[in-house]
Amino acid sequence: MKAYYVESGDIRKNLENLKKRAGDAPIWAVLKGNGYGLGLLPMAQLCRECGITRFCITEPNDAALLRKSGFASEQILMLRPTTDPDEVHMLLDLNAIATVSSQDDAALLNGIALQRGMVAEAHIAIDTGMGRYGFLPSDVDKIIPIYAYMDGIAVSGIYTHLHSAFCSKKATRLQAAAFDGVLQAIKKAGYETGTPHICNSAGLLRFPDLAMGGVRIGSAILGRLSFGGSYGLKRVGVCEAAIDEIRWLPKGHTCGYGAAWKAKRPTRIAIVPVGWYHGFGCEMGHDVFRTRDQLRAALSALAGIFRRKAYCVTLGTQRCKVLGHIGMLHTVIDVTKVKCALGDRVQMNINPLMLKGMDVVFR
Repeated sequence: MKAYYVESGDIRKNLENLKKRAGDAPIWAVLKGNGYGLGLLPMAQLCRECGITRFCITEPNDAALLRKSGFASEQILMLRPTTDPDEVHMLLDLNAIATVSSQDDAALLNGIALQRGMVAEAHIAIDTGMGRYGFLPSDVDKIIPIYAYMDGIAVSGIYTHLHSAFCSKKATRLQAAAFDGVLQAIKKAGYETGTPHICNSAGLLRFPDLAMGGVRIGSAILGRLSFGGSYGLKRVGVCEAAIDEIRWLPKGHTCGYGAAWKAKRPTRIAIVPVGWYHGFGCEMGHDVFRTRDQLRAALSALAGIFRRKAYCVTLGTQRCKVLGHIGMLHTVIDVTKVKCALGDRVQMNINPLMLKGMDVVFR
């Protein structure tokens, strides 16, 4: 049997750590991607047990599931704007907070709310460099009418998203300055902006002075950071699977597609029924197109050759090297110097966002 195990206590400790770092700024727990792969409902429950009652999602169906499962009074912010009338009606039915990021989606939300005799709660998204959703900082003249004339919308918040908080102090400060410029322009026009929030996980950990009126935390809850340092957070989640087969391969025997590995000596191997289909050995962030990104990736691969970088798993207290290419549904490991037997449990690191084909078990 194989499963992905999550220690609930580690998540609770991470949440308490993050609450201390956030200080007076409330935490919005980002539960997109099915709770970062660990399950929307169990993650929401753990957050609520730790006193966090503000959630961010990207799909109306997630808001519906939360409401249906007893999260009746929690604030739910949909980070993705929408111009789909059915989704707008759904958000209003669920008493969820909409995101407004253009004149088009603002007009639709306002119109439907007025038709229904309601006032829709919304946050305004500002694009300070992420290049996805949001009004540009120069679009203040398009933002003001939402406050001034759209009686079907009550703006309770305004936010932007930091694209380089994990790697660039300069870029982050420039984004913060641009966002502040929008806030000042709205105030100068005579309107309350609503609660401002700018920090994601990297933002809170590396720029705590930018916590403002709230922080949106996702990956940090799992302790899986894309930058150096642990910040006292515990990395959450590990795959465990039982050894299916153990045998010896003679010298000169090969392993895996393309015969990528060849035995230099008689080698004892173990086969584990987990492969790339389940997310093992899969990495994100390779969709690079800038010359410097391509050079960085090439240099990293070259460095890996000289360092003899290899995938490993943990068997008991021992690290075991993966042999050959990782298969779709299985992995071969070297256990020549390790005492083991059929059914022994192997631990394998898998990013939960890449996880599929196995149960997630909270302990």
